[in-house]
Amino acid sequence: MNRVEKALSNHKKGYNCSQSVACAFCDRTGVDEKTMFQVMEAFGLGGGDMQGTCGAVAGAAAIAGLINSTANLDSPDSKQKTYKIVKDMNARFREMNGSTICKELKGVETGKALRSCDGCIEDAVKILCEQLGE
Repeated sequence: MNRVEKALSNHKKGYNCSQSVACAFCDRTGVDEKTMFQVMEAFGLGGGDMQGTCGAVAGAAAIAGLINSTANLDSPDSKQKTYKIVKDMNARFREMNGSTICKELKGVETGKALRSCDGCIEDAVKILCEQLGE
């Protein structure tokens, strides 16, 4: 099963968008699936109220941080590179879908959805895989 299939399977099981994406990359992070599931729970539904960043995008950003960070607590030295990676991923997602904001993607105010949750999950996973060279 590839990562897109894994993420979509997670979503079908009831994982939120953020959990669906992040848990599909546990093997790359050293974080077990149960812990990842717990950490990402609050990022679904655009941060719980559809006002914030799409959960799928947030999940991809979390994985980028886990993989890229040097975890140098005394002298944080990887933030700028991680920010650049996430900025590029956000730009690509926005280019594909018109927004990274959950309520805009779902068409809450306009009545016209830009992308389904499954579509957002698929796009976020593909973009992250590209960034990771997979």
